[in-house]
Amino acid sequence: MDTKPLGTDLPEGVRFIGPEVDWETGWATGDAPATADLNACVACGLCLPHCPTYRLTGEESASPRGRITAMRAVHEGRAATDETFARFMDLCLVCRACEDVCPSHVPFGRMMEAARTQIEPNRSRRARFVRWLGLDVVLPSRKLTWVAGSLAPLARRFMPRRIRALIPQGGGEPFARLPRVTEAQGEVRGTVALLSGCVQDRWFRRVNRATIRVLARNGWRVLVPRDQTCCGALAAHNGHLGTARKLARRNASAFASVDHVVVNAAGCGSHIQSYGDLVEGADLPVRDVMAFLHEEGVRGDAGSLRELTRVAYHDACHALRAQGIHDQPRELLGAIGNLELVEIPNADRCCGAAGIYNVTEPEMSGRLMREKAEAVVSTGATVVASGNPGCTMQLLAGLSKRGVAIDVVHPIELLDAARA
Repeated sequence: MDTKPLGTDLPEGVRFIGPEVDWETGWATGDAPATADLNACVACGLCLPHCPTYRLTGEESASPRGRITAMRAVHEGRAATDETFARFMDLCLVCRACEDVCPSHVPFGRMMEAARTQIEPNRSRRARFVRWLGLDVVLPSRKLTWVAGSLAPLARRFMPRRIRALIPQGGGEPFARLPRVTEAQGEVRGTVALLSGCVQDRWFRRVNRATIRVLARNGWRVLVPRDQTCCGALAAHNGHLGTARKLARRNASAFASVDHVVVNAAGCGSHIQSYGDLVEGADLPVRDVMAFLHEEGVRGDAGSLRELTRVAYHDACHALRAQGIHDQPRELLGAIGNLELVEIPNADRCCGAAGIYNVTEPEMSGRLMREKAEAVVSTGATVVASGNPGCTMQLLAGLSKRGVAIDVVHPIELLDAARA
């Protein structure tokens, strides 16, 4: 395979970490869980009851401890990256609930990404092609993402019902761009840059617009760099670390001169926070928009909704587990007049979206989706606030299957509506 040394043609102070990568395809040639990461697990088992797949199956192989045991066996040459190993790895949601309770601070998410890179070359030719097309070609390209979204209504006719239900209707303004610069209102507090995202900007453009309005209203000048790209989270989570490194490099350059990178998608924000694990010198000052507003302060009164609305807040795994975001959005929403905030039973449990997991593992994802939908319905809420596009699509599909009319919005939209 034709490779070139990592660190070539990168911005000053930035170089790749890890194995050599095929420069044309982005495929890594030797990613694997690090020995230090594998040795960090002491097999205490405290993670087991918090793991969604172990909770539903009761199988050790479907637990973080079981998966690490399998990784270690491959690492030591006692096992191969065969179909059994792949099954152990594929069934994981990478929700990182295990990391939240691990006394040894095992970086399980990072280990899963490396393990999936090991199994990716062994998939069928068709599976590799589909993943390459989606993760390495379409999502990194804004134009192709919008073309794919525009073709979704037609493609929906030929898709299995379980996949059709996950694709949002509509999608906003074809090929339009967000404003490059939005000036702050009133006294300027500083400048932030917004990650517009790929899925977020294609299907949930309204969330990006609401984010810009709320930030500007609170004194922040908002930039949307034109040379930014997909954050690379889906590529990294699904064994395409080479592509994830390329995208991290591009975004490190696009956001290099800003004080804050504000993100309104939990999965994207969590992944960008780990750029330093992929690309040395690519660490960015990333802030989730709800945490940012909570920490920096909201100007004036929070405002009020036009009518009394019961809102249930959904904890996205990569907000709660990876970023420790829990109280901040609840306190911001709780300050809005005419908004009654209610808790979802077992709110910390994964909804089953997990990137493309709801497509690749429909049975397990469906079980988690039904649990979450039932929990939401039990609250009597008419609106669910979700800070991650994957969760939003999963919630919409689950509630639709139950025949329940509950709106799913981003919490920033509620802040925006309260001051409209």
